[in-house]
Amino acid sequence: MDSSHAPSGLSLGFHSHISSPLPAKIPASVAEESFSFQIDSTFCGSSNRVPLQLFHPKGGHRVAEGEEEGEGVSEQFSILGHRMCVKRDRDSQACLPSKRIAIGSGLEERRSWGNQPPWDADPEVLEIMEKEKQRQFRGIELIASENYVCRAVMEALGSHVSNKYSEGMRGARYYTGNRYIDQIELLCMERALAAFGLDSDKWGVNVQPYSCTSANLAVYTGLPGDRIMGLDSASGGHMSHGYYTPSGKRISAASIFFETLPYKVNPQTGYIDHDKLEEKALDFRPKILICGGSSHPREWNYLRFRQIADKCGAVLMCDMAQIRGLVAAKICTSPFEYCDIVTSTTHKSLRGPSGGIIFYRRGAKQRNHGMQLNHSDGISPYDFEEKINFAVFASLQGGPHNNHIAALAIALKQVATPEFKVYMQQVKKNAQALASALLRRKCRLVTGGTDNHLLLWDLSTLGLTGKNYEKVCEMCHITLNKTTIFGDNGAFSPGGVRIGTPAMTSRGCLETDFETIADFLMRAAQITSLVQREHGKMQRDFLKGLQNNKDIVQLRNQLNADPGEIPLHLILSFRGSVSEIY
Repeated sequence: MDSSHAPSGLSLGFHSHISSPLPAKIPASVAEESFSFQIDSTFCGSSNRVPLQLFHPKGGHRVAEGEEEGEGVSEQFSILGHRMCVKRDRDSQACLPSKRIAIGSGLEERRSWGNQPPWDADPEVLEIMEKEKQRQFRGIELIASENYVCRAVMEALGSHVSNKYSEGMRGARYYTGNRYIDQIELLCMERALAAFGLDSDKWGVNVQPYSCTSANLAVYTGLPGDRIMGLDSASGGHMSHGYYTPSGKRISAASIFFETLPYKVNPQTGYIDHDKLEEKALDFRPKILICGGSSHPREWNYLRFRQIADKCGAVLMCDMAQIRGLVAAKICTSPFEYCDIVTSTTHKSLRGPSGGIIFYRRGAKQRNHGMQLNHSDGISPYDFEEKINFAVFASLQGGPHNNHIAALAIALKQVATPEFKVYMQQVKKNAQALASALLRRKCRLVTGGTDNHLLLWDLSTLGLTGKNYEKVCEMCHITLNKTTIFGDNGAFSPGGVRIGTPAMTSRGCLETDFETIADFLMRAAQITSLVQREHGKMQRDFLKGLQNNKDIVQLRNQLNADPGEIPLHLILSFRGSVSEIY
């Protein structure tokens, strides 16, 4: 069947029936009129090419070949290589050029919309982003799990590698065109092992997890067994290790899909009670025993954990998300000597992009980690690699975030430098200086101090709640986070705050600066106490007392004062070492 002469009713139209405002570049007189395009397919089989004809809506008639020009004005042009003829009444001739220009500029705008900078593409979002940038630098950032990344990391996160989709492991992707992505991921893996001084024959690594919680869930999913033991949330553990509310509701995925049992710290000392932990573990018989937590200010006794894990037949896993910068800098005890699996975030004190990472043992198993670490039976190798990699993909995740992996590779290169070690040493010194300053002011700290980058301030001795104090600090441009203290009723009624030093150390703070920060924190505590006394502890009533509070305004103004008026001028006047690159 010859379809070349089949009738066609194809028509194309540009109409101005829209409710949104007109672009500034298109005159209203142009947008108010419309064109109708009609294609007469009877000419398709003709050897003589007849131009596509456009009709002005006023006429609405078809112009036959050879029609007198006196009835209107005809002009020819082309669209997408096809000759076209516009037929118009004489009285509308004056606006024809502007119409043709408007059509052309519209096509050009549609072609270039993807190349606009953010201030042109979406000034609304950019404005909010700028406000967030100002917030990050106008106050004091004390959240232990936050930090400032370097310029190279930021640019890698916003780079073209975001365009590539790479489902699968390196060398076994589901899509082609990943040879350079494979190179980036391999480099990142090599640098991750080097950053923590690990032998690639004994340790493997997966850099694809989207977060440390995702990494933890991949370990639980990949390894056999359904029983997990981790530090209780109120004792400083992380919810991804398992968490139930006091009423028994399962909150985290670990507790929803697996059977979890927490161990706790000694309520008098704040240190982990290893004897009770061992007693619980021998009764519960977990398949995975987790050390590491979210808010534990002291060193971990990995040897003792190894011994307990061996007694109950558990895999020993460490979540070092909070301390991995200290571990990399070799200024705290390393979990790699005794643990089978180590997970972590890739930001925080590491100053990398937000994500997760999993280290796992490979090669021959060690007979008894706690007693004979250097002996190997040479027969049964570790089988973590395949199980964990399969759990990450395809059990739990899709394609990895290639921009994150590229940015992580850059951060890990910096971690291996002497400068990073100096930075982490200062982070630890600053935390100890802040702890000493608060203790001198009669504050109660969990365990009485810190061995790492964070400290826990128990506010119950001051009659304050962590939630109210956190809010006052935020209104004064001080960011920290409420946290549970052992003996609390749970995460929804925390009795303390967690304070960390990495972010302000990145901005140039030294020990003397944290002495001044301690004064600010004490002033915020006094304000919280006054408001609670007048309005009560209930959040709704307490918030009313913060409205137009003169004490809050005074402290906030002090933080944002002229650089010459406060000793923190190097870090609060947007001239710090980090703020220069933002």
